[in-house]
Amino acid sequence: MAVDESRPVRKKISNRKKSSRFVVFRLFLFVFLFSILIVLFLGTTVGGRFGVFHQLTLEIVAPVQEFFTHFSQRTSRFKEKYVSLWKVQDDNDQLRQELDTYHALLDEYREAYSLNRYLQTELDFKKREEFPAITARVVGKDPSFWFKTLIVDRGKNDGVAQGMVARTSRGVVGQVVQVAQNYSKILLANAPSSAIDAIIQKNRVRGILKGAGEDGFVLHYVLKNAEVSVGDRIVTAGIGGVFPSGITIGTVSHVQSRRLGMFQDIRVEPAVDFSRLEFLFINVSEEQLFIDAMSRSSAMETE
Repeated sequence: MAVDESRPVRKKISNRKKSSRFVVFRLFLFVFLFSILIVLFLGTTVGGRFGVFHQLTLEIVAPVQEFFTHFSQRTSRFKEKYVSLWKVQDDNDQLRQELDTYHALLDEYREAYSLNRYLQTELDFKKREEFPAITARVVGKDPSFWFKTLIVDRGKNDGVAQGMVARTSRGVVGQVVQVAQNYSKILLANAPSSAIDAIIQKNRVRGILKGAGEDGFVLHYVLKNAEVSVGDRIVTAGIGGVFPSGITIGTVSHVQSRRLGMFQDIRVEPAVDFSRLEFLFINVSEEQLFIDAMSRSSAMETE
């Protein structure tokens, strides 16, 4: 039985013709609709009026444009604020650094001002006094209770000798007990091992002032019938060959008459703040050396 091979070919040709007709039809429809839209658009805009089509388009497009406009504006504002915040943060960091620098400088200026006032006071005192004195800086402290001492940066090379008196503009500091070439050790007046002949300045009543450490001094051997009041000034008596007379030691802070015994219980607050000493003066006069030598010879004769 013979097969007709020309039938598939004719079918393909027929399909191609139909497809071509459909494409032509769609193209014609698109051109027709586009022409109508152009005519409507031109018709609605002629004469400066907006027609229905334009109004409809505007109603659809305007909200979308408004949304994107607001979104763009908010994005721009957010970006500006974000950049501004970073800039403010950088400015704050810079200001903090500058503030720290200024605080450090202010502390230095305050310290320099305070030290200048302190040294000016001590210099005025040195000018007023008649004894030759050298200025010494405190470089070390011994905090032990019984032997309270300071180490200063002056020694034999500066003319310092054992037994010399150390003082400030406020009063007695202590006495040199050890001397090296460039350094000296000073026993503080408030050390429990220290004892100074002292008098109550207003009535010249004499006593022995002994150190009490952080509690200042205790004035011993003042009779009950002696008139002593809180606030009375205590000065050196100049007896014993160590401290010249009239140097301020402190003021009476407590007075009590004991029931038993002959003497009063008298507490004295030091005129010098031993915990804050930075500089002091050492009496290097020939008189001080002579007094020290005499006291040493008297001690040896007693022994």
